[in-house]
Amino acid sequence: MSDAKFAVVTGASSGIGYELARFAVEDGYELLICADEPEIDEAADKLRRLGGTIQTVQVDLATREGVDTLWRAIGDKPVDVFFANAGRALGTAFHEQEWSAIRDIIMLNIVQTTTLLHRLGLQMQLRGQGRILVTGSIGGLVAGPYDAVYNSTKAYLDSLCYALQDEWRDSPVTLTCLMPGPTDTMIFTRPENQLADSPIGKSDSKDDVTVVARAGYDAVMSGEKGVVPGMTNKLIAMFAGLVPQSVLAEMHRRWAKPE
Repeated sequence: MSDAKFAVVTGASSGIGYELARFAVEDGYELLICADEPEIDEAADKLRRLGGTIQTVQVDLATREGVDTLWRAIGDKPVDVFFANAGRALGTAFHEQEWSAIRDIIMLNIVQTTTLLHRLGLQMQLRGQGRILVTGSIGGLVAGPYDAVYNSTKAYLDSLCYALQDEWRDSPVTLTCLMPGPTDTMIFTRPENQLADSPIGKSDSKDDVTVVARAGYDAVMSGEKGVVPGMTNKLIAMFAGLVPQSVLAEMHRRWAKPE
């Protein structure tokens, strides 16, 4: 059996997840990477060319079957780092969205993350070691018209992370919350996300995905509680607790309402 460190990355076919996986390979980790699309195999091929030992699982983590399949793939192998990155967004007005799409984003962003945090967190606590990075969002700090369900799910994740950090304050297991702002990933171009026609979707001001992922990776490896990449995002996070949510909602509407 290999003595290499072992990491699990969800949502690793592109974007922040792929970059996190790349950094882990460069640090010598063996990887299990997961996504709900066939591009996960292309991502694995690129990571193998960097010298990585990569196992892939293509499943929809919005389903119980998908979570159980990933859990079986992990098996009894100790996980040193878990990057809980899988998630979906959903634009347009709340009552213009299909209920099935709303349900799926709640299942993926909230239920699967909580399930895997519970299972892997327990495994790490019993071993007395491990690191976890959860991809939250500064959107979780702001009421989000035209991103209402997405922002609400990220508020849940941000809150869950900081609650567990307090519970684990005397534990060697660390939990880090990555809270990026709008980042230049496929989340804005996937047709099912309905974000391409929003001002932020068309904007060139989105953060660089490699910079965002690097900030998250360095933070989890340092055992930090949270990281907000980018000065603008830091200012938004700072003012979120001072400015009324009605004002923040109006500001968000200007960026998120489809044109």
